[in-house]
Amino acid sequence: MEALLGQVEQLPALLAVSRSPLVRDWDSLTLDRALEWARYFQHLHDRFRHRPRLRQALGLRLRRGQSSPLLGFSHLGRCPQLLGLALLENRALPPAACRRLIHGLLQPPGSETGSQPLSLTLLARRKAASRLLALPPGPPRPPEGLGPRVQAEAQLLLSRLREEGQEAGPAGEGAGRLRWLPGVLEQLPQPRAFEVVAAALLLVTPGSGVEHAGGWVWCGNSLDGSQASESGDERVAEHLLSWLLGDLERFSAFCLGLPGFLLASLAGRYSQLSRPYLDLLTEWGSHLLYDPLQGRWVKSRLDKAELSWEELRERFSCLCQGSSLLRGQTQAALKLLKAQDGDFKVCGLSVWTDLLMELEKDLRKEAGR
Repeated sequence: MEALLGQVEQLPALLAVSRSPLVRDWDSLTLDRALEWARYFQHLHDRFRHRPRLRQALGLRLRRGQSSPLLGFSHLGRCPQLLGLALLENRALPPAACRRLIHGLLQPPGSETGSQPLSLTLLARRKAASRLLALPPGPPRPPEGLGPRVQAEAQLLLSRLREEGQEAGPAGEGAGRLRWLPGVLEQLPQPRAFEVVAAALLLVTPGSGVEHAGGWVWCGNSLDGSQASESGDERVAEHLLSWLLGDLERFSAFCLGLPGFLLASLAGRYSQLSRPYLDLLTEWGSHLLYDPLQGRWVKSRLDKAELSWEELRERFSCLCQGSSLLRGQTQAALKLLKAQDGDFKVCGLSVWTDLLMELEKDLRKEAGR
C-alpha cells in the first residue's frame, strides 16, 4: 500500500513537468510512458472510488507537499485529460511528440477501431471552456441576470467545493480543508467575486439534494440513501455564506453591488442572509432626509455610498415580491420601524411610513390584476 501511495504522490510532479520547458526533450517513447502513467492513475480512481477509506488515503497523499490542496482523488479519474490538455498548451513540446500525443488521444491503447474518442471529446470541451473563460470582457451584461462567464465560474467553484466535501471524512476531520476559499475569492475583483458567489448560491438547488424549508437549507438524502446532514451542498452553502457574512464591510459591498431582485432571491433561499440584508436596508434608509423644497427623500451625504430613495424603494419592493414568508418578514420589519419612528399617517415625516404606504399600494394593485 505504501508503494501505491508513493506512486500517487508523483502525480503533481508529472503535471508540473508537462507544463514546463522540460518537455522539449521528450521523444515519442517518453510521451508514451507519461500517458501510461496517466492511464494508470485513472485505473486507480476507477478501482478505489467505491472504497471510502482507500479513497481518502489516496487523496491525502496526493495533497502532500502541495502549497494548497489543488488536487484531490477525483483528479485521478481525469488524469489523461489533464495531462493531454497541459501538453497541448505547452509550445515546448516537439512536433513529433505532439503528433504522437494527438494519435494517443484519438486512439488510446486497447480501444476498438471506430469507437467514439471520448477522451478527445472531453479534452476539446475543456479546451473550449478555458478559451471561453479567457475571453476579454464584452459589453455590459444584461440586467436580467448574471452572464454566462460568471455562471461558468460559479459552476467550477461549486465543483471544487463539492469534491472537497466528498473527500472530507467525518465532522472535524475536514476542518481547515477549505482555507483556500477566501484567498481565491479575494483575488478576484470585488464585483466579479460577489457575482460568482451569488451565482453559486443560486445554483445550489433542491434538485441536487437540498430542500429549502422556510429559507433554511437542509440537506436531504445523498445518492447512496444515507443522511448527509453536514456534507454536500449544505456544507458548500455554509462555506460561501460564512465568507460573505464574516465581514460587514464585505457584505455591505455585496448588497450595494448586486441588483435588488437577485438579493431578494438569495434572501428567500437563505434566512441567514435575509435578516442582515434587512438590517443594512434599515441603516441606509435611516440616512435619508426629507427635502420639503423638492418634495422627496434625499441622501444625507452625497459622498457616501448609500441608496437613494428610488433604490431603497426598489429593494424593498423586490423583497415583497418574493415568497410569502419573506414578504411577511419585510412588512413586519417596516411596520416596526414605522411605529418606532412615531407611527405617522402622513407623508414626509418618516421614511418608513412613506415606504410602507408605497409598498402596500403596489401590493393592492398587484392583487387587483
